[in-house]
Amino acid sequence: MTIRTEDGVRFDEMQRDLFTGVLSDVLDSLGYRDQAMVATIRPVVPRFTVVGRAHTVLSSDIYDMPDDPYGMEIAAVDAIQPNDVVVAATNHSVRTCFWGELLSTAATMRGGRGAIIEGYTRDVHKIEEMGFPVFTTGMRPVDSAGRGMVVSFGKPIECGGVLVRPGDIVFGDVDGIVVIPKAIETEVIALARAKIASENKMRDQLLTGRSLRDVYDEFGIL
Repeated sequence: MTIRTEDGVRFDEMQRDLFTGVLSDVLDSLGYRDQAMVATIRPVVPRFTVVGRAHTVLSSDIYDMPDDPYGMEIAAVDAIQPNDVVVAATNHSVRTCFWGELLSTAATMRGGRGAIIEGYTRDVHKIEEMGFPVFTTGMRPVDSAGRGMVVSFGKPIECGGVLVRPGDIVFGDVDGIVVIPKAIETEVIALARAKIASENKMRDQLLTGRSLRDVYDEFGIL
């Protein structure tokens, strides 16, 4: 399934050209200093990179078996739009496993670009074979039924210590995950591209043997 919307092209270019460090620096420069998620949310495969619009999901631990344990979870996955990234918070659950192969398959077929889970994931070998980027706090083989339940989706959540609103851009790579508020996304992306161009020039100067002090004084970035 190939989806080429304006967002899709933009996110492909961001994934090719940008990285979390420069985006975090730009957000800092604009006064948004708390946009990087906690370091415990890691890609299940180090090479995975993900970028897209946040499709937010919130789940909570439960201690009985509901009549329809997957109802809201199914609705949340079926609501994924092209170029979305599932961003799920489980209230730091260590009981349940939120994500796996079948949800990755369903998300892929709806045009989703990946998943960021502050919680556990399973079926990692299958997810790696699919090439579907998943970031998670860990792996656990248990089913979610009777352990956790989705309570809402499409609303603001806190994930990885960052307030994430539906439609914000999330970008994850091996260094971590940053959240770009929708209201400033155009400015952030343009400034990130400019910073990378300056960093490339600075690197070229360092490779000539110039001191870091001299090069920093000229370019003002590090």
